[in-house]
Amino acid sequence: MTERPPPTHALWEDGWYQYARKLPSPNFGPRPASAQIDLIVLHSISLPPGVYGGTQVQHLFTNTLDWNAHPYFKTIEGLQVSSHFYIQRGGEIWQFVSCDARAWHAGASCYRGRSNCNDDSIGIELEGLEGESFEPAQYEALQVLCPAIAQNYPIAHIAGHEHIAPGRKTDPGPGFQWLFLQQTLGFSSQCFPDGVVDKNSF
Repeated sequence: MTERPPPTHALWEDGWYQYARKLPSPNFGPRPASAQIDLIVLHSISLPPGVYGGTQVQHLFTNTLDWNAHPYFKTIEGLQVSSHFYIQRGGEIWQFVSCDARAWHAGASCYRGRSNCNDDSIGIELEGLEGESFEPAQYEALQVLCPAIAQNYPIAHIAGHEHIAPGRKTDPGPGFQWLFLQQTLGFSSQCFPDGVVDKNSF
């Protein structure tokens, strides 16, 4: 017999996912009262670019990054950003902002006829570099996290930063396996951007 998923209240508390490592960021704000949280946005990030395994991303999202620790950090000095979630190469999930709140991950953006995607989206950063591949453990984490989000919010779309800010952003990039994600999640192909999955599939 197939096991039923745990009840929603067991997974979430005030927008915090109970199976993520909680590290609150000061970089967030309220969502508009009319916001429908129906979009998941996938990103990639590594600090410095292409370097994995450190805690620099966590420091960036909590405004505690030492700008003098690496020459690249000087190029982003003073940046105040956040994401709801961050998935490391080994699959560990961190959460920085309640999903009930507005994280600062999308920037200038437009998707499914709406601008300002921060207002009604949930951002997931993957430790990685656009153009490079991602780890099986990260896909496994997405296979758990995305359905959990959809259990608590009316998710109808999953897109990359590159799809909501074309020409300005290129992540997660060509190394990300959209078709594999769609097939393993079992979400409708209509949830995904044009050209990344077969729209004739389920």
